[in-house]
Amino acid sequence: MKRIIYIVFCLISVLSFAQNNNDLFTQANTYYNDGKFLDAIAKYEAILSTEKHSAELYFNLANAYYKLNKVAPSIYYYEKALQLAPNDKDIKNNLSFAQNMTIDAIEVVPEIGFTRVTKSIVNTFSFDTWAVFSVTLVMLFVVLFLAYYFSYGTGKKRLMFLTSITSLFLAFITLAFAFQKYKYVQNDNPAIVFAQESEVKADPNLRSESTFILHEGTKVQVLETYKSNWTKIKLSDGKTGWISNQDIKTL
Repeated sequence: MKRIIYIVFCLISVLSFAQNNNDLFTQANTYYNDGKFLDAIAKYEAILSTEKHSAELYFNLANAYYKLNKVAPSIYYYEKALQLAPNDKDIKNNLSFAQNMTIDAIEVVPEIGFTRVTKSIVNTFSFDTWAVFSVTLVMLFVVLFLAYYFSYGTGKKRLMFLTSITSLFLAFITLAFAFQKYKYVQNDNPAIVFAQESEVKADPNLRSESTFILHEGTKVQVLETYKSNWTKIKLSDGKTGWISNQDIKTL
């Protein structure tokens, strides 16, 4: 009986929690529509404090910051929304508008040849999707090989053998793509510069020479950290340097 009461209590708590977040979201949207963007931001962030995340929540929060011309947080939350909904056109369009407010004009080093083609194919699907393809093809190989083994006609055996080998070959390829996608995800550690202006140093200390300056809203890749004070970053044009941890916020 106590267990049933406990389960019922948990269900009521979850439903109450969800309803509270829905009320906050509705209030935030109302504030946003009334042009009260600071109040909307407070409500959206109150939802985030409950560890409730969604692309729509990040998108609306980014829009509110964008309306206040807050470059870094608007780009940051658009990027967070894009992580959850990578194919959403509205998020991509609004992100591009926010990026137009940044000062730094950093060119992207283009990838060429086989690397560009491979990366384009691998990024077509997620790691989980490539893994499902690989497992499915292995299962198909087993079925086709058994069909080949128990077949009697020469033509049918040849067809089953060729298709089973092809399935196995494709399984290895998709498995390789899955591991490559996992590697891309592991190496992808982006951050947004939140400081209005930040000096990037050649070494992780204040006495080091400044190699270049970054401004708020610029996206960088985090390579490593040093003594919890400095972070080594890389730009899309290949430049690297050390920046204060206080000046960036990882996605």
